[in-house]
Parts: sequence; C-alpha cells; structure tokens
Amino acid sequence: MKSLTLGVLLVLSLPWLAPADNAPFLLDKVRDFSWENCDDGHDPVLITSLEVEPVPISIPGEVSVSMETKTNVPLTSPVKAVVTLEKEMTPGFWLQIPCLKKIGSCTYKDICETIDSFIPPGEPCPEPLHTYGLPCHCPFKQGTYSLPKTSFQIPPVKLPPSLSSGNYRAQVVLSNDNTRLGCFKINVSLTEK
Repeated sequence: MKSLTLGVLLVLSLPWLAPADNAPFLLDKVRDFSWENCDDGHDPVLITSLEVEPVPISIPGEVSVSMETKTNVPLTSPVKAVVTLEKEMTPGFWLQIPCLKKIGSCTYKDICETIDSFIPPGEPCPEPLHTYGLPCHCPFKQGTYSLPKTSFQIPPVKLPPSLSSGNYRAQVVLSNDNTRLGCFKINVSLTEK
C-alpha cells in the first residue's frame, strides 16, 4: 500500500504555503478542514479516506494525517493539475484567487516534474514515505496507496498578501492527455496572527 494523493496535495499546496521569513501575514490556525471527491466519485483516482487531527490545527504545531487513495490506472507523465482556489468574501459569495507566481488558481502542466523539482530523481524518498516504502516519483502504478496515521511538525507559515483569514475552497482536477483522472475538493478556514 502506498500514498499518492497525499503527495499530490502537499506538492500543490507548497507554492502558497511557505516557511515564514518576517512576513506580515502569519498563519495561526486552520480552524476547519474538509474534503471530498468531486461529482459521483467514479474517476480513476479517488481519495478513499483522509483524516487530519486535531482540528483546529495550530501553526506552528503538530498534526496527524492518515490517508488512503486508489488509482485504477497507472499515472505517467505528464499529469496535469488544474487548481481553482476561491475565498468566501461574504456568506455565499466566493471570489476566485488568480494565479500569481504559481499561487492561487493555477494550472500545473506536469506535477511529475513539480515533484522532481522538490525531490530530485535518484534521491531517496523523504520520511515518512521512505519508512512505509511509498514512491515519490512518477510513474505511479495502478493500485491502492495508503499512509498510516503519521505525525508531522508544521513550521511557521506565511500567507501571501492575496490570502488572509477566512474561508477557502479549492478544487484540484488531475488529467492526462485530456482524460480526467481525479477531482478533489478541499475546504479550509484560516486564521492569521
């Protein structure tokens, strides 16, 4: 059993969650967190379970994550990811955050290349992937991938000026050669210091 979607979600979130360096907007808490597969859940790539504890998540702080995903097809480069990120401006009114410097509603032409930029090919997979024998590079074989409950330390995180306290929702659509592979929705509520 191996973890794929956790890696995808982490890679897609890295460009807009960066370690703090005297930033004016420091993230304090993730007050709420939820996720779901899009539509009918019949895509080839699905999140079958994802648990995050505790919620709210204090930042900096410790969080425990367990996850299981399933892919009915092998995932080979290029795997395109289209991220749509929106902020709730008033109850029920959502504003799409544009893509600026790879932050916001962006299209990533190949997340396999993005993963390679964080973990160069040939280097061992980082923890906890290494401990559980989980792959960290494309191609990903067809099958079920899981990460048992694992604790992570979250460092201080700065928010770009385009992000601040509030409710956010993101949709991530994965595709290969114009064939949709998976679609996930994530909702979070952020509080800045």
